Amino acid sequence: MTPEPESHSVRRIVLPSGRAIDVVRPASKPADTQGLHVCPECTSNLVQPLEWGEGADGSWELTLHCPNCHWMVDGVYERDEIDQFEEQLDDGLADMLSDLRRLTQANMAEEIERFIAALQADNILPEDF
Repeated sequence: MTPEPESHSVRRIVLPSGRAIDVVRPASKPADTQGLHVCPECTSNLVQPLEWGEGADGSWELTLHCPNCHWMVDGVYERDEIDQFEEQLDDGLADMLSDLRRLTQANMAEEIERFIAALQADNILPEDF
């Protein structure tokens, strides 16, 4: 007996404020192409939607833009393509938030080290506060 495929996926994203949100996406079929997030001109995986709107038949009209080579296209896409694109955008958001968290921690550690060095050198006076 083969296991039944999941009907959805859940991705937890933790915002810089510490608040966690769960993004629930319906399961989608694997794509035959590289996906809407990949630029056909320069193969960058940073393609972003600039404008979007729902079509009459459940399709979506999108204006896509590559920030790497400035390629741009207007197109109509099916719901399963949009679902996969949204998953890629969510993954990118999670990666950016993770990078932001690491950079914030690194910057704070550097500021603390400078403050400690200033304290040890008696460069901090009561009137500094």
